[in-house]
Amino acid sequence: MDITVLCVGKLKEKFYSDAAGEYLKRLRRYCRPQVIEVADEKAPEQASAAERAQILEKEGGRLLKHIRDNDFCITLEIEGKAMDSIAFSKEIERAMLCGTSRLVFVIGGSLGLSPAVCKRSDLSLSFSKMTFPHPLMRVILLEQIYRSFRLIRGEPYHK
Repeated sequence: MDITVLCVGKLKEKFYSDAAGEYLKRLRRYCRPQVIEVADEKAPEQASAAERAQILEKEGGRLLKHIRDNDFCITLEIEGKAMDSIAFSKEIERAMLCGTSRLVFVIGGSLGLSPAVCKRSDLSLSFSKMTFPHPLMRVILLEQIYRSFRLIRGEPYHK
């Protein structure tokens, strides 16, 4: 199975890059993982609603170019469905059993995701009502995907 983590923006801090790289390396035992980064737009601190909509539309267009029609697309959204690690692993396992060849996880930019990307989503997922820095969210997501594959295979993983 192919697992793609599609993100707005690049990892700038080495410690985030190192952590993400470690989980990508671990995931290679179970799937074909990749991370695709699209450019983020500069968002003024006091951006108007129209400016925010325009930024989201531009970033959303970049994201949608990387999502195929037959991909199972999971967007990370604060208002998405909350689940524990076991339920998350069952979602991944269900996708695998249904013959899905590629799961695409989408992490938006500082303003979130465009309505077009949310509409394309097959599952809207929330890791928390809290807001996390996007680089940290990427690491958390990769860790949870890795944890899921360990659970699916019945392999031990710390709690």
